Amino acid sequence: MAAADKAVDGVALAGSWVRGWLRLEGAAAFVAGLALFGWLGGPWLLAIPFLLVPDFSMVGYLRGPRVGAVTYNAVHNWAVGLGLIAVGLAVDSAPIAIAGAILVAHVGMDRAAGYGLKFPTSFGDTHLGRIGHET
Repeated sequence: MAAADKAVDGVALAGSWVRGWLRLEGAAAFVAGLALFGWLGGPWLLAIPFLLVPDFSMVGYLRGPRVGAVTYNAVHNWAVGLGLIAVGLAVDSAPIAIAGAILVAHVGMDRAAGYGLKFPTSFGDTHLGRIGHET
């Protein structure tokens, strides 16, 4: 069983219905993040470029899969996006809240596509199962 296909009580999570549920949840977060982006007055012309910015965190993979997993996971999680939204709303800063909304949308988009949090073994080993081609 691959690192990403860990079992809990004998059930392989990556191949179970849970993976589909998590991907659906990601799609919902993507839509919610974009809705919040629009509600906060985010510039729609920049929505797609902004959605790509979090992927710069993959630069850590230039130093290997362990560092890459840390830099990727530090950005690609719900807590950072939700934290930015909360801070932005608390200090009345639309740009900070918009950054959080875009990050939530980006993480949701990735989860819906099957890209999960990374294990330090390989970029393809995620909490949603193995991605990419088997080598």
